[in-house]
Amino acid sequence: MNNNLVSAIGSNWVSLVVSVVLLGILYLLAKKRVNFGYRVLIALGLGLVAGIFFNTFKFDATSVGTIGSVYVNLVKMLVIPLVAVLVVTSITSISSLGQLRKIGIKTIVLFLVTTGIAALIGLIVALIFDPGSGIHQEVPKSFKPRDIPTFSQVILDLVPSNPISDAANAKVVPVLIFFIFVAIAMVHVGSKKPEAVAPVKRFIESLAQIMHQVTKYVIRLTPYGVYALIGTMAAKYGLETLAPLVKVILATYVALIVHFIVTFGGLVTFVARVNPFKFFRKAYPTIAVAFTTRSSYVTLPVNLEVLTKRIRISDRIASFVAPLGATMNMNGCGGVWPAIVAIFVARVYNVPLGISEYILIVLVSMISSIGVAGVPGPASISTTVVLTALGLPIEGLGLVLAIDAVVDMGRTAVNATGTTVCSLIVANSEGEFDREAFNRDEEDQMELNLS
Repeated sequence: MNNNLVSAIGSNWVSLVVSVVLLGILYLLAKKRVNFGYRVLIALGLGLVAGIFFNTFKFDATSVGTIGSVYVNLVKMLVIPLVAVLVVTSITSISSLGQLRKIGIKTIVLFLVTTGIAALIGLIVALIFDPGSGIHQEVPKSFKPRDIPTFSQVILDLVPSNPISDAANAKVVPVLIFFIFVAIAMVHVGSKKPEAVAPVKRFIESLAQIMHQVTKYVIRLTPYGVYALIGTMAAKYGLETLAPLVKVILATYVALIVHFIVTFGGLVTFVARVNPFKFFRKAYPTIAVAFTTRSSYVTLPVNLEVLTKRIRISDRIASFVAPLGATMNMNGCGGVWPAIVAIFVARVYNVPLGISEYILIVLVSMISSIGVAGVPGPASISTTVVLTALGLPIEGLGLVLAIDAVVDMGRTAVNATGTTVCSLIVANSEGEFDREAFNRDEEDQMELNLS
């Protein structure tokens, strides 16, 4: 026992020393003022190589995981206060409730349509790849079927009952709804008695500036957090865990990439009429952070900075669409993934599917992506809803449990990118996208003004 303990401690020290050296390299690159996006990319590569090294030689990477967890916790710290001040400031900056309604409808319709397209792409790719062929595997013992919330429970979970308690429990949707009510009330009262809401408005605007500065402090840590998170992931899973389900991984990433290029690229190019290469280069920090942290909420502060500082969308559109997108926009988790898993499970259990079932997959994916907003593990819940609607064995979800973390990186990156694209489309339609500034900024604007 003592020998095992000593061995574990020594193994952990090896990974920690290696990580300190690599983190030191990232720090030196920051001192040399290497571009933020490049440093995130370098951190991604270093973390992947280090993680595979730790896994190959069986080094414990617990200490590295702690570094990543510290970063994630710091960013989570920002979410509730950021959502609160940004929603209020964005809505109160809109003078007309009619305009607010129009922006809200555009945003939600875009979320639904892009998720439906994602589900259709996932379906087509899964049919081509046939990822379930030749797989005969028992359901992992660690798998526990997720309970499907009833419609009434979903509604109750979304409606705030105690905003303070909701905030303490990190329930973003109820907090978001509460502050939407507060902001609309401020607009309504302010239209009649501007002096009554002026002190509150000034306070929230000041708080928003302070939170932006706190956000900059935390974002500076992103390359270090990215290294730790991707390094821990690679060290934990390695390559041998993924081999039996490689076709599912490939099908998922092919579908995500196709959706990224065709759907997002098409919207950016033909609807917003923006150079897609320049757009995605500017959006890269959002994509990289979403990929490594696997959390749309954690990515929200970075995405807000990207939207306003690099893509040049107005604060009020970015502050309205981005928090809503972090909650409701699930192109990857609610669109691509449920469709691929449904085809996979049907193949494994030899359940025939026809055109009507394929249409049902797309429709249910769209609806469930909105319905599970705010529910923990949205990808699992959305997939469970789709499997249930098709009459497929729920246990089939357990077959892909081992690779969930691997595909979740791509799913979350697509979710966050979809929010960025939808923000651009809405801002462009409302005349709140500074096209000249976007085109003028040949050099990436991300050091995110971190000073």
